[in-house]
Amino acid sequence: MFENLTKTDLYAIITGVFTACLIVSNIIAGKTFAFFSFSLPSAVIIFPVIYIINDVLAEVYGYEKAKRVIFLGFIMNLIAVICFTITIWLPSPAFFKNSEAFSIVLGSTGRLLIAGFIAYIVGSLVNAKLMVYLKKVDEDKLFVRCITSTFFGESLDALIYITLAFFGTMPNDALMWMVLMQALVKTIYEIIVYPFTKYVIGHIKALPDG
Repeated sequence: MFENLTKTDLYAIITGVFTACLIVSNIIAGKTFAFFSFSLPSAVIIFPVIYIINDVLAEVYGYEKAKRVIFLGFIMNLIAVICFTITIWLPSPAFFKNSEAFSIVLGSTGRLLIAGFIAYIVGSLVNAKLMVYLKKVDEDKLFVRCITSTFFGESLDALIYITLAFFGTMPNDALMWMVLMQALVKTIYEIIVYPFTKYVIGHIKALPDG
């Protein structure tokens, strides 16, 4: 199935995986979980994958193509939200007993949606821009640019989302700890899977342009 692929072929596949991960992360973000004495949104289990793919796109295909995928992901996520909202508004038949649960899982407040959209765009673009900039500074230091771009991108994403979404609903110190822990967890995730990221980047670079 994946034999004889070119860079162009993989660009389309990577774009599909990226948008799918983004939509899934926004669905599961509504549930938080306990991480030692901290609370984190469940999206941290998949959202770092988005930044890893972002690194691959920026490293192999450049900033402009990475930016194109980022904005495409934004549009696809917006379409998903619109579809969820219309579905929730549609009247349910009497035999359907799960309307409330469906609305809780797939519904979202305007505040959370705006916070998520702004955080995603800013964090993703900063991540891609840093990857490309650091590559120009020193092309040999892939590890440094992957981790640095992820840390700054994830930190901005966490700061914007958590501040806009939860400011005023919890103590400020708890809010800042949530920002810090989310950025650290996602960056550590990137460090752990870096060998895989490096392998994927090297493999795609070796493919014909096609």
